[in-house]
Amino acid sequence: MKSLSRRTFLGASAGSLLALRRAGADEVGVDRPNILLICSDQQHGRALGVADSFFDTPALDRLAKSGVWFREAFCTTPQCSPSRSTLYTGLYPHRTGVLGNLDVQRHDGGRIEAMAPGPPTLGRLLTVAGYHTGYFGKWHLGNRRDHATDFNVSDLDGDSHVGATEKALDFMKARTAAKQPFALFVNYINPHDIYEAAKVISADGPRPDGPPVPRPASWTDTLEGKPAPQRQFLAEDQGKPFRDWPDEALEKYRLAYRDKCQLVDREVGRLLDALDALHMSENTVVVYVSDHGDMDTHHRLVYKGPFMYDQLVRVPLIIRVPARFGGGAGVRNDDLVSLADITPTLCALARRDAPEGDGMSLVPLLSGGALSAPREGVAVQYYGKQQWVNPIRTWRTREWKYSRYLVHGEELYDLGNDPEETRNLAKDPACARKLAKMRAALDGWMRRYGDTLFDTYWPTDRQGGRLQPGNG
Repeated sequence: MKSLSRRTFLGASAGSLLALRRAGADEVGVDRPNILLICSDQQHGRALGVADSFFDTPALDRLAKSGVWFREAFCTTPQCSPSRSTLYTGLYPHRTGVLGNLDVQRHDGGRIEAMAPGPPTLGRLLTVAGYHTGYFGKWHLGNRRDHATDFNVSDLDGDSHVGATEKALDFMKARTAAKQPFALFVNYINPHDIYEAAKVISADGPRPDGPPVPRPASWTDTLEGKPAPQRQFLAEDQGKPFRDWPDEALEKYRLAYRDKCQLVDREVGRLLDALDALHMSENTVVVYVSDHGDMDTHHRLVYKGPFMYDQLVRVPLIIRVPARFGGGAGVRNDDLVSLADITPTLCALARRDAPEGDGMSLVPLLSGGALSAPREGVAVQYYGKQQWVNPIRTWRTREWKYSRYLVHGEELYDLGNDPEETRNLAKDPACARKLAKMRAALDGWMRRYGDTLFDTYWPTDRQGGRLQPGNG
């Protein structure tokens, strides 16, 4: 996978789209699967019943047993807008221009208002390839007219929960007799609504009825020896209301988060049942993913913020390909994969080339096979939240994780011996060689993929005031 400039990418995109138009004209009769992509919001990679029995997700468990469950899937950034820009283009946020959530402050003093119209979206790629597209639920990338056209809708930020399901069901019913394949995108708001649920949670009084709540080992983590923004999140930001909560009270958050994941699962079950009832299951690829995770009280943290723990950056990813299109069932895959892989994978399943981007096709893995060149590591980016800028870059391998903050230092975790990421080994002399190796691996990735602006960003305090080395 070569690094390419934005201009080169856009040129390649235009050429690829022309090739797609030609291919679509020549291969109208090619048998291709329908595509159903379901995206939840803020669901961490272990918030599935198949991964953790604390969670009750029968529909997703059923999907995992009938497809490929990627247990080591990672977002490109743990925030809604930039992560979704990757999901629908196959490009990292530094290429899409969506560094943080919409209306966030940029490093150049401007504001992020919408994803640029240049990079072709997955909707456009599949439309040009002959698919009938539809999009329902959360978009969060700016309601540009050209993007809405890509997905054959007028309102990209419509109802993002039960209403999204109803519209998706109507869409599927209308396509039962169509010879043209469809690509349907359904985006749910939950479990992101944990923000609303948490507003009414109190540290006082009994916790609601529910199953026994396992307490992560990292609940004892004081965050000492970690970069300062992590403690600052608890002292000044959205974690402040929970900072002094006792263990029993934090269980309420976990139960509320579990409930929000259940709400998504019910809607997914309705979609899967509809595919069966409409006799579409054997013709439809189903992808389930989330844009990023939630801390879910690990490290006594909640929501998302300036940290790169696995609860934020590892996401659920399940892909079910019908047997007639070469898919395997009940496969548990441990390759390191990225949300940047979704666009090239779906284009490959649609038998159409994708523009050169930052991901790879996972098609060989969907039948239980192997990649010719599996990743040694995966990179994750972070810019900031609202006016609070804390640029971070992370390199994550199977056994180790390295994170670099601007001003605020580094983190190094031995995931094999410390999967909860409680002991920061960045200053441990015994780990100096490993630290140097992880630094070099991250630097190499940043060079190859054109992530050249990191050192030009400036971190800020919680109010947006610029920090300088020595005052962070």
